[in-house]
Amino acid sequence: MKNISVIGSGTMGNGIAHTFAQFGYKVSLIDVNEIALEKAIQTITKNLDRQIAKGSISENQKADALNNITNFTNVKEGVKNADLVVEAATENVDLKLSIFREIDSSAPADAILASNTSSISITKIASVTNRGDKVVGMHFMNPVPVMKLVEVIRGYQTSDETTKTIMQLAASLEKVPVEVNDYPGFVANRILMPMINEAIYTLYENVAGVYEIDTVMKLGMSHPMGPLQLADFIGLDVCLAILKVMQDGFGNPKYAPCPLLVNMVMAGKKGVKSGEGFYKYTAGSKELVVSEKFA
Repeated sequence: MKNISVIGSGTMGNGIAHTFAQFGYKVSLIDVNEIALEKAIQTITKNLDRQIAKGSISENQKADALNNITNFTNVKEGVKNADLVVEAATENVDLKLSIFREIDSSAPADAILASNTSSISITKIASVTNRGDKVVGMHFMNPVPVMKLVEVIRGYQTSDETTKTIMQLAASLEKVPVEVNDYPGFVANRILMPMINEAIYTLYENVAGVYEIDTVMKLGMSHPMGPLQLADFIGLDVCLAILKVMQDGFGNPKYAPCPLLVNMVMAGKKGVKSGEGFYKYTAGSKELVVSEKFA
């Protein structure tokens, strides 16, 4: 594989594009919003500069990585030469199905189509294409250039050959691929999201405050980040969407999202992306301030 198309230039999309480009792949970064594409390149540049500061890459490697990325606002043009298409759009099932219908009709017949979805059924996504054996989940973790894990999700029709190819490809990025089967939440979020949801319930029921809950999990369980802070970084809207997928997929009330989470998302408090969730975030500041609501 040489040519990788990435659909979506947000946090996950630009991280995936960055990683492939850094390892010598030619990347077509696709987004209908040209301003979003420009912002993505700025983000990738800043993150490459951080790697230079840490001594993990050189200036020449940064230049090579940026030269490996070409922006497109047209999906058909962006995927026409792809060996692999990685969809990294918003976690919305209708949007993803629409994208896969389009890339199935536009990408080369032998191209593998992957989704970075964190919860939506790969089998369902594959059902709207004519190449179910070549559709697979490739769930990167955030921040993509740093995190080693890639969940490789096999849909009902995903072939052994496709799975093997993606496992090898992930390893070529110095990632650790783990093969999992297609059930709601896969492995990472099936375990993580109920923990985050329970932490939110613990706050909702006034068992303890934000700082106290996160401190217990950091110091008592050796987690690098407390569950409420982690939820802010993932995005509270994303957490809510994943919990709803799991609730619908399993029909089990234990996955029902906490009413506090629902209300926060409706109020626009989505975490880091909106500047406030369980904590407040100021541009350029590393200091976390618990929102007045939970102080």
